[in-house]
Order: sequence, then structure tokens, then C-alpha cells
Amino acid sequence: MNETTKSAPLKAADIAVVAICTALITVCSWISIPTAVPFTLQTFAVFTAAGIFGMKRASLSVVVYILLAAIGIPVLSGMKGGVDKIVGSTGGYILGFLLIAVIVGFASDRFGRKPLPLTAAMVIGLLLCYAFGTAWFMLVYARTSGPVGLGTVLGWCVFPFIIPDCVKIAFAVVISDRVGKRLQKQ
Repeated sequence: MNETTKSAPLKAADIAVVAICTALITVCSWISIPTAVPFTLQTFAVFTAAGIFGMKRASLSVVVYILLAAIGIPVLSGMKGGVDKIVGSTGGYILGFLLIAVIVGFASDRFGRKPLPLTAAMVIGLLLCYAFGTAWFMLVYARTSGPVGLGTVLGWCVFPFIIPDCVKIAFAVVISDRVGKRLQKQ
């Protein structure tokens, strides 16, 4: 990618992709199993958007998604929205989607949709999302309900999600590769 591409303004196609990816993240958030941190397909949508469309479009999609949630549009799991959800105990995981989009999107931009770098980027992005979200959860929970141990929070918010998130990564890598190849042919 050359310097002019990096600073180029958004084109109509970019805006359409951002809107579609934001809608995909929203729909995937509504597919939910409620728990302390709901099981959803949001991370799958972010992995896939970043794997296919790169850092700029995927990151903008996540920013738009977070802003829509913050102003009260029901884009979050359980068809909820509001700034209280973004700054609440699980809001760090939602904000962590931006870390996933940046890391996976960068890998996609830099290495193409090669499975190994894309998988590694998805794992790294997910681990950073887990770390940021867990720290956020602990801080907010401590302010509202009292101190909570790291092991307890990991048991609530991370450990139950590891296997499902690995499955999401596997599907996202395959879909990113296949859809990316189709888009290149056009």
C-alpha cells in the first residue's frame, strides 16, 4: 500500500463496506446466549470484516458500531444500547473489538489473507481484547460491587469463551480467504 492510499479519503465503496460490516457486527451480536458476558458472534464478525476488508474499513466499522451503541441504538447483545452499556462492566470487551480490528486488519493489509498470519493476528487481537476487557471489568466491578479476583473474572469472562472463540477464528480465516479471493476476481 503506498502513502497516497493510506491517507486517501473514504470513497462511496468504503462507506458501503463500513455500513455492511457494521450491520454484520450488529446482527451477530443479536445471536446471543446470555451469561455474565453473553456468548455472541460479534468477535466472529469483527475477525471476518478485518480479514476481508483490512484495517481501515474494519476499524471504522467497529467505531461506528460502538458509537451507535453509545447513543442508544440497540446494536448490542439482547438488542440493547446506551452509553451505560459501553462504560459498564462488559464495555471493555466491546471496546476491545477495536484492538481486534486494528491487528487483524493490519495483518490482512500487510500479508494478504494467508491463513497463518491471519490466524496469528486473530489470536493476538483476541488475547488483547480479553486482557483489556478483563482489566476494565475488574475496575468497573470493583467500583460498583466490590473487589473481585482475577481468577474469578477470568472464570466468568474469558475461560468459557476460549473454545467458542477458537472456532470463530477458524471459520473467520476460511471465510476471509474464500471471500477475499472472490472479491479479487471482480
